Amino acid sequence: MKKKGKQLYLYEALELRSEFDARVKTLKDCLPETKQNRDRFSFTRDEGIRRPSPDFDAVSARKKLRKLEVKRRKLNSSVQKANFSHTIDFNGDSVTLSEALEIRKALNEQIGELHDQVVRSSYQRVIYKEGRDIVEENEISYEDAVDNLEEARLSFRDLNRKLRRASFETLLEFQDE
Repeated sequence: MKKKGKQLYLYEALELRSEFDARVKTLKDCLPETKQNRDRFSFTRDEGIRRPSPDFDAVSARKKLRKLEVKRRKLNSSVQKANFSHTIDFNGDSVTLSEALEIRKALNEQIGELHDQVVRSSYQRVIYKEGRDIVEENEISYEDAVDNLEEARLSFRDLNRKLRRASFETLLEFQDE
């Protein structure tokens, strides 16, 4: 796809959104109404009283902050539109990027659960009772647990690669001034 003047690739938009987030955080942290700065402006034995630097203007910082927040919302809206309108093929189905992101999140959680299952199935529980051992069988064999975990990891990797590839192919509308 050819890139036009008011368009960004999805990966560029995601990078820009992260940059906007960092800029918003920096500006917010400089404002006196943030808790971090309220604590700084109060008197402490170690630091004394703090006041704004001569070249810092809170009013100007608030205006910049509001502009950045609007730009971030517009960018996020464009990202969401792209996520709902573009599809990828996953396990034989065509899914939107939004749905694929949800699937990736669920797969990641499943991998954590399967990891725990592998760890639990690597040992059997033995209860010593009345001079003999009672062995509790695992719900799933160690080999099956390992196979299930490996399958989930490969599926996650495949989906993640497809999402990354889509971010380099998907264009969205956004004009950064």
